[in-house]
Amino acid sequence: MKKISPGALAALLLTALLAAPAGAAGPANVTVRVEGSAQTLLPHSAVITTTAPVVKDGANACTGTSALGALDRAVASDWAGYWGGAGLGYAVETIKGETHNDPFPADPAQYWSFWVNYRHQDQGLCGTELQEGDDVIMLVDCYSAKGACAPASPLRLSNVPPTMARGQSLTVRVDEYGVEDPTAFPTVTTSGPAAGATVNYGTATATTGPDGTAQLTFTEPGLVSIRVSKPDRVRTAGLTCVTTGSDGNCGTQLPPGAVLGTENPDDKSAPVASFSRLRNGKVYKRERAPRKIAGKVTPDPSGLLSVRLSILRRTATGCWAFDGETERFKPHRCGGRRSFRIGDRAEWSYLLPKRLPEGRYTIRAVAIDKAGNDSATKVVIRVR
Repeated sequence: MKKISPGALAALLLTALLAAPAGAAGPANVTVRVEGSAQTLLPHSAVITTTAPVVKDGANACTGTSALGALDRAVASDWAGYWGGAGLGYAVETIKGETHNDPFPADPAQYWSFWVNYRHQDQGLCGTELQEGDDVIMLVDCYSAKGACAPASPLRLSNVPPTMARGQSLTVRVDEYGVEDPTAFPTVTTSGPAAGATVNYGTATATTGPDGTAQLTFTEPGLVSIRVSKPDRVRTAGLTCVTTGSDGNCGTQLPPGAVLGTENPDDKSAPVASFSRLRNGKVYKRERAPRKIAGKVTPDPSGLLSVRLSILRRTATGCWAFDGETERFKPHRCGGRRSFRIGDRAEWSYLLPKRLPEGRYTIRAVAIDKAGNDSATKVVIRVR
């Protein structure tokens, strides 16, 4: 199991409370799930964030469009915590009656952690502004200087359609996520197929194979909860409706906020990225060459998964591609591509270490949604 020193633990927990400065976003359709130690406290539920602030202690405000605003609406304000002071946000201690306090000096140390789009968050709920299609998970996480517990590893169920026909078979996929090194900042989220996970649906059970998939066959009409579990992993579930389309088995039977299906398997349209200031064909003087590259991505029904950037430079002596890891240009074949991930926000930006040197540049922004659709937008500029 991962070990962490008491000093590093203190730093990590403080970091988890920090509300990074961010402009308030607009209202958005998002989903929230709360997983307690032994049971699901709130199933995957749809909410719409609002501009109304959250003032839990009667004095300090957090934006309603933040992750905390979404949690507050999803659980009807059934949570408690404390305000950490200037520069900090609300630290959540209790959700729907389940409490995990500030752990000092306890070991192992349990607390409420949160993920957005299956990525572990290093900043606080108040400082995390949400956008259309974001998915928030609150779960019980743990650190220990004695190796008494391991960081939480959530499961993810995908490829569940909103409705199914009776007798129809379906192949679902289960992935598991974790943190590469809990002592590192920022944390790096890992993922892979969840082999050996148990999938319960109705009265039937299936087990995922090495690729994380399992085949389900639906024999009874009505709403079916697909529940997934695996030892030492955080449970998950999905909801579908087995129907002919005219038998009345869906619709009014849905509980408030219930979400049918997972990622939309019928979504075939890709989000589209655009550049804020770069114009195709523009020529820049060296001293005014771009350094910050920014833009936006159009809303997508499946939600935005990732934005990637590619910068290819060409001169009379050859071609180079910008490497996002080393933040340097490296020799590359002309006409080739090398992209790097810059985030999953609809309003995106990337700051280069310095202004672009002389050359002809092909810059591509690639937007990928959670259903796997992608599109690329390209501009060609010159620096002389």
